[in-house]
Amino acid sequence: MSNLLEIKNVRKSYGNKVVLKGISFNVPSGSIVGFIGDNGAGKSTTFKIVLGLISNDDGMVNIFGEENINKNPKIKEKIGVVFDAANLPAHLTIKQLNKVFGKLFDSWDQDNFHRLVSSFSLPVDKKVNEFSRGMSMKLSVAVALSHNAQLLLLDEATGGLDSSSREEVLNELKSFASKENGGILLSSHIMSDIEKIATHLVIIKEGEILLNAEKDEVFEKYTIVDMDMEKLNSLNQDIVVAKRNFDTYYSVLVSDKKQLPHDLVTKPISMDDISLLLTRSNE
Repeated sequence: MSNLLEIKNVRKSYGNKVVLKGISFNVPSGSIVGFIGDNGAGKSTTFKIVLGLISNDDGMVNIFGEENINKNPKIKEKIGVVFDAANLPAHLTIKQLNKVFGKLFDSWDQDNFHRLVSSFSLPVDKKVNEFSRGMSMKLSVAVALSHNAQLLLLDEATGGLDSSSREEVLNELKSFASKENGGILLSSHIMSDIEKIATHLVIIKEGEILLNAEKDEVFEKYTIVDMDMEKLNSLNQDIVVAKRNFDTYYSVLVSDKKQLPHDLVTKPISMDDISLLLTRSNE
């Protein structure tokens, strides 16, 4: 499986504030990478660096094997982007947008755009500035999926959607990754969305990657277990991914539950459990 996006040891600071501390991860073709972290963790900065909107201080970003996409405008057409705030011309209708994007993109797929607009129940004669936030997000997704992109960068693309609309969008994203062999970097605070469609998990905290693994491996091998300090110290520390102190005990995320002592009680884990423990961990 080839990588559509490769991020290697990327660092970024603003003055004395270090935002990214040498992060590395990939987006393979056919994958949906859930990019998880609190506000201010470094997700938006990562997106901007990938898109060439800001420069990194160190490290390397490769998209389709190219290091500087600003030198090759054709590469940008192969990237679909949806940010939390829709950036579409507010005074135009969907009918008018279709004509604009038909001229803007060499590979504009009008038929697919119409299919998505219909599937998402979007009004074609209404101006974008009259759309609700949810409608604007669905329109942004429809555009991103309609110019034969290979890589999608989605920052809170399901924000503002009700559960039914989110399911529609998530199904389209899964179809894109599987049928087109595309790749998706998906940032979301809705852990159920990540758990439902992600193939890989990347969790970032204060500019550092805490977890970078395939989702199936995490749910198969990882677990969270509560224990006292003595038990924690007796563990193989190589399997301790993160721990959180609750005064009388520690809640510990381990990467291989088979290495735990038999007297420790494990419990099923969810994306919420993993994300919360990692982003609130004491190390």
